[in-house]
Amino acid sequence: MYKQFFGLSKSPFRLTPDPHFLFLTPAHREALSGLIYAISGQGGLAVLSGDAGTGKTTLLRMLLDSMPRSLVEFSYLLMPTVSPADFLRLVLMDFGVADVPNDKPACIQKLQDFLVSRRAQGRIPVLVVDEAHKLDLHVLEELRLLTNFEDANGKLLQILLAGQDELDVMLKREELRQFKQRIAHRFSVVPLSNHEVGQYIRHRWVRAGATRADPFTEEAVLQVALYSRGIPRVINTLCDNSLLLAFGDGIARIGPEHVQEVASDLDITLDRHASEIHGNRLALGSEARRAPIDEPAATEPRPLTAQQSVAPEERRPYGLSKAVASIVEAIFTRRGRTTRLRLNGDRS
Repeated sequence: MYKQFFGLSKSPFRLTPDPHFLFLTPAHREALSGLIYAISGQGGLAVLSGDAGTGKTTLLRMLLDSMPRSLVEFSYLLMPTVSPADFLRLVLMDFGVADVPNDKPACIQKLQDFLVSRRAQGRIPVLVVDEAHKLDLHVLEELRLLTNFEDANGKLLQILLAGQDELDVMLKREELRQFKQRIAHRFSVVPLSNHEVGQYIRHRWVRAGATRADPFTEEAVLQVALYSRGIPRVINTLCDNSLLLAFGDGIARIGPEHVQEVASDLDITLDRHASEIHGNRLALGSEARRAPIDEPAATEPRPLTAQQSVAPEERRPYGLSKAVASIVEAIFTRRGRTTRLRLNGDRS
């Protein structure tokens, strides 16, 4: 609705997990690189955890879109709240296995045959389970048993579990000690720092095809950082509604009053710590955003200046760093084949 008014080709703050907009903080970059390594190393089981809305699903989708399908085959389960038998059937169906049987022993045999055939083809089957903190203990036990599929070269099935912080708490339970021992890699993502909130807003603004500088004043960004507590999903909600509010008023700059009104409408409150620092200026740093603005608010958003043009890092598809791209290339070159990194939804 407001895209033309603000000079955008896409909505910058949609809530859908779009890898095109993924902002790689050091924690996200480490997690992505680690997950790529976990798959290639064939250690069997890796865990990704983080608070709700911190970008785990977007990170997983970037992982899926980045890995070469000629060497890696994914089964992605988003709603794992099923029985152990149904869980196995879902895994087989999502891997594209035909004629999935109804009984559990036959499913296990079918899965073993599938994994052995993929190993013979030189491919890596990867099971990704999102919302893993909702898994039933019996399903977790089934997953533990699936890690027994292995040969001399490593595990036949790579399993990635992603869930909220409750997953870490659940894995500390005594009855899951054997499962916990099978975890080869653990990664976590955390809320953005105040400094990163400003970077995040500008990153998404540029990725949305902006022809003008983002309209958020520094005081507005401060309010976004305080109310969102650094949670990207909440940042998106606050920024999207603030843009809509300003557009409705015909105002081309987003001030703190817009963010506060949106937060009030959505019943988003400040925590005690945020209340104590409310009103302080957010130290964003010269590399993240423009210098403080002293001139009155403009009636139209300003064009991007040369200093605000898209950086080389942001020109790369999905913002994938050279470091991550080189990791993928090195890993799969060592496996005996040179393959290009799949980007922009390429399914070839």
